[in-house]
This record gives sequence, C-alpha cells and structure tokens, in this order.
Amino acid sequence: MFGFYRIAAAVPKVRVANVDYNVEQMVDLWKIAAEQNASVVLFPELGISSYSCGDLFYQERLHDAVKEGLERLLEVSKHSITAAIVGLPLWHRGRLYNCAAVLQEGRILGIVPKSYVPEHKEYYEKRWFSTGREIVGESVRLLDEDVPFGTDLLFERDGEFVFGIEICEDLWSVVPPSSYQALAGATLLFNLSASDEIVGKSDYREALVAQQSARCMAAYVYASCGVGESTTDVVFGGDVMIAENGAMLERGERFLDESQVIFADVDLQRLKTMRIAEGSFADGEIKPFRRVRLYDLPRIVQLNRYVDPHPFVPSKKGERAKRCREIFAIQAAALQKRLDHIGASVSVLGISGGLDSTLALLATYHTYEIMQRDPKDIVAVTMPGFGTTGRTLENAKKLCEGLGVTFRHIDIADICMAHFRKIGHDPSDHSVVFENVQARERTQILMDLANKLGGIVIGTGDMSESALGWSTYNGDHMSMYAINTGIPKTLIRYLVEWTTEIYPDISDVLHDILATPVSPELLPPEDNEIAQKTEEVVGPYELHDFFLYHMIKSGAEPKKILFLAKTAFKFRYDEATLKKWLKLFLRRFFSQQFKRSCMPDGPKVGTIALSPRGDWRMPSDAEVEEWIKDLEESR
Repeated sequence: MFGFYRIAAAVPKVRVANVDYNVEQMVDLWKIAAEQNASVVLFPELGISSYSCGDLFYQERLHDAVKEGLERLLEVSKHSITAAIVGLPLWHRGRLYNCAAVLQEGRILGIVPKSYVPEHKEYYEKRWFSTGREIVGESVRLLDEDVPFGTDLLFERDGEFVFGIEICEDLWSVVPPSSYQALAGATLLFNLSASDEIVGKSDYREALVAQQSARCMAAYVYASCGVGESTTDVVFGGDVMIAENGAMLERGERFLDESQVIFADVDLQRLKTMRIAEGSFADGEIKPFRRVRLYDLPRIVQLNRYVDPHPFVPSKKGERAKRCREIFAIQAAALQKRLDHIGASVSVLGISGGLDSTLALLATYHTYEIMQRDPKDIVAVTMPGFGTTGRTLENAKKLCEGLGVTFRHIDIADICMAHFRKIGHDPSDHSVVFENVQARERTQILMDLANKLGGIVIGTGDMSESALGWSTYNGDHMSMYAINTGIPKTLIRYLVEWTTEIYPDISDVLHDILATPVSPELLPPEDNEIAQKTEEVVGPYELHDFFLYHMIKSGAEPKKILFLAKTAFKFRYDEATLKKWLKLFLRRFFSQQFKRSCMPDGPKVGTIALSPRGDWRMPSDAEVEEWIKDLEESR
C-alpha cells in the first residue's frame, strides 16, 4: 500500500485501581483495532492500573494485579498481529518507573520508561516514580522473560515501519525524547499521556502534537486518560489525536463517558522522502538506539484517508483567502525589489484576457499601489493574432481601462505573415511553426517595447505550464521577471476570484475571464469562439497539479500517484483517463526540462517550485523510461 499503515489510538473507560475492568476495556478496543487492520493501537499512560492511583502505587497488591492484567493482555495478543502499546507501573532495581510496554503475538517486545517525571502544580509524580532518562542498554525480568528496557529502544519492521515511544511530560520538555527517536529513523512517534483539562490547554496540546510531528517530519500518535480517572482535584478529558507532518489527520472527542478509538492511515513513505528533500533533518545528532524487531504487521487493503484532489488549494474559504493575500503580498514584495534594484519605473506585459496575464497585471498593479507609483507606468499590451477572439480581446481592454493602466493594441497578424514569407512557411499549415511564430513575435514586441521605455517585461506563465513545458521556447517562456512562476494553475483561478473582492469595480470582467476556457489562442477560432482549448490537448490542469504535487513533494512513484489519484478523483475520472494523462505528464515533465533549466527569475510562493537555481535541479536529458515502466506495471 505504498507506505500507508493504519494506526489506532484508544481511550478506554477506566476505573481507578480496578485492573480487571481496565484490561477488559482495553481488550475490547484492541479487538476493534485488529478488525480494522491497524498495525498498532496506543493506550493512555498507566492505563492498566489507571493514572490517578496516588499512594496506591505503594501497594504491592496493585502491582500484583497489574502483572496479572499484563498476562491477560499477552494472552489476547497471541490471537492478533496488531501490536499494542500499554501503560503500566514497573519496579526495577528498587525503583518504580512509569512505563510503556509494546505487546505483540504473546510477547513483551520492549519497555520504555518515562524520561521527564513532572513535579509541579497538580503533578507530583516524583512522589512515586523515578526518571528513566538515563536507562539505556538494560533489560528487565518480567513474567519469566528478559525484556529490553530503556529509553534507547526503537521498534521496527522491514526498515520502513519504525516507531519510538515517549510518555506525557516527555513531549512538554525542551528537547522531547521523540526528537532523538526521529533523528535515529523513527517515522512514527507514540505518546501515552495523562493530561488534565484546564481552560485553554486543549488548543495548546493540539498545537504541541502537530508541531512536534512537523518538526520531526513524522506521524505523532497521542492518547490521554479519560473521564473515568479520579476527579478529586482535576479532570481528564481523554484527548486522542493522530497528526502527520503538522497536519491533524484525526482527533477524537473529549469528555466522553464511554470508550473510543480513532484511526488514521499514515504515509510513512512520504515522510521518509521529505526528510531527504526538505529541511536540515540529516544534520541532526544521531544517538545510539537498540532496534527491536516487530512481527508481521497487518496490511490495509483499502485506504481510509482523505486525499485532497487540489493539494495546492486550501479547501476552506477563509484559509483560501488568507493564502491568496499572502501570495499577493509575496508577488508585490518580489516585484518591488526587482524594480528598485534595476531602477525601472515602467513594467510591460502582454495581456491576453486569460487567467495568467490577468493575475500578473493585478499583482503588478498592486505593487504600484504599494510603491505609490502612477499606474500609467504599467504598459499592458494586447497583441491579437490568428486565434484571438473578440471575447478575450474585449476583456483585456476592459481590464486595463478599469485599472487605469496604459493600454496598447498591437496587431501581430501582418508581422507574422511577413515572417512566414521570410522562412518559407505556408500560413495554411497550422503546425507548431504557425503557433510559435506568434508567441515569439509577441515576446519580441514586449522586449523591444520595454527597451524603448526603459522598463521591464513581466512574465505571465505559471508553474503548471512550466511543469508541462506548455510554452514556446524563447517566446512566452521568457521574460525579465516571471511573477507567476511559483503559482500552479489551480490556485491562480482562486487568486483571480479573490481579487474580485479587492477590486470590485472590475469584478464583472474578472468573472468573465474566470469563465473563459484556458487557451493560448494560437489557432484560428471557430465562429469567433476559442477553438484551441489547452485542457483538451494536454489534459485537465487539476490532474497535472495533483501529479506535480505528489511527484515533487513526496517523490511518489507513478504507481503511487495513480493510486492516490484514483482515490482523490474516484467520482470524476476513471483509471484509464488518469493513466493517460499521468503518462503525458511524465513524458512532458522530463522532455521539457530544458525550458526550466533557463527559466527567468521569479518568486517562490509555496513549498514546491521548479527553479533550477533552487528547488528542482534535473538534467535536461534525463530519461523517463523507468517512470513510464512503473506506471505501465500498475494495476
């Protein structure tokens, strides 16, 4: 399943010091987790005894009961390959430790003691428990077997599935043990917790879990004691959550008077790749850990995880508006710096009446607003050719008039016809020559006009076009500053839509531009309607942006990208269609690298960019065969 594993986090009903009852509840949840093919199920801190036993931890009867409960859990584990992480008090060398035990197939695979034992305000664990922070390389005799014991344990299966364990306060420390576990290779981090509820703590706790998962580039699984714990002085709400690289995949409900278990399918393969590609993970200190081998783990057969069909676009309107504001600000700051550096006051750009040039014009206009410059110094040039329709031409004119920029109309048909005659090309032959002559003439006009005015040519192409090489080399491929270069096509649509609120006076024309089919308008129209629709030729941009995201962000192989696409677009495209466009994407992405190798400067706005000077460095003559072979082998 391409590195996906199902993880469970459970909060059983609990009764203080009633081991039989507590174990019974844990067994029920463990069975549910096993039925759902979870690889591991996590239980809360000191779950066998309950956390809030107080001075009952001094009682030998409680510890005998815990051993008996542990034996019962081991018996249950013989009938399931789902591993469980359970909390228990454990004596070792005359000291009592707050521990987590990993159980699988009738064995205790290892026991990890709590490193940071709190002794402040409502917490006074040092009254009973000692820190296990310095325990490494040891074992403990428990239930007639020697069990690896210490904070230096990692649990693994097949090298890909590796997890570490910390307990409650460990996460709240300045340098949590999970940080070192991650640096040693753990992509899964588990926390057995007993975190009480006070006003505002829940939000902070969630942020802490999400942040640690992001910092460690890992999945972080958290389960805290529930409302059955003692309420003498505090209340426990049973908070339970699973995060992955900063994103909260699943969170349970607090204050339930019943047991609950949550599930999430985590992508460990993606995390492994991200650790190589992003950040300074590889420079972190690697401490020595013992590796404990897990038995076979359950494998999921169907992914129960939301796969966003539009990963570049926030699904919530409020978040989307925030993203748009930030991108607009990045574009403006970038262009302002470039204009200040070269001392130019004039910006020249081609305006087609399409989405990309509209966004470039709006971003340029916004930059001039910030710089308090005259918008007349923005020269927007429409250059109708053989494929230009009245709709796009009129929208370009209305847009420029509405913004008050300088509008220039330069028809290129005669220039192109003269060029055809010079190179001996039949204008009735609508081949790539017919198209590219127009694109290069437009770029030449813009460059020469910028020279004449002492200005700079603003590029309009976007990241999706760059990925596909959907531009004319040294035509619209080239500019003096490419302001849209870091923005995917799917997000550009929302950016333009968002600007209708910023510039309401031109909202009507912006809405019509949004409704216009994406087209380079290089082939003659049919009945004055656009005949050349980009997405009919190269496929839907929503698919190409999806392919691009997963290929670059997580290094996903084509089979995995196809698998994810089938999940994300299951009600929109069949497998044959997805495979067709993915193959086209791969071929174009590889073959068109030469255009990206000499692309102009432009601002990065998201975590993915294709600049050869920064994020993506690929040989122009790299071959695609291995990727196509992988796709062809998918079923």
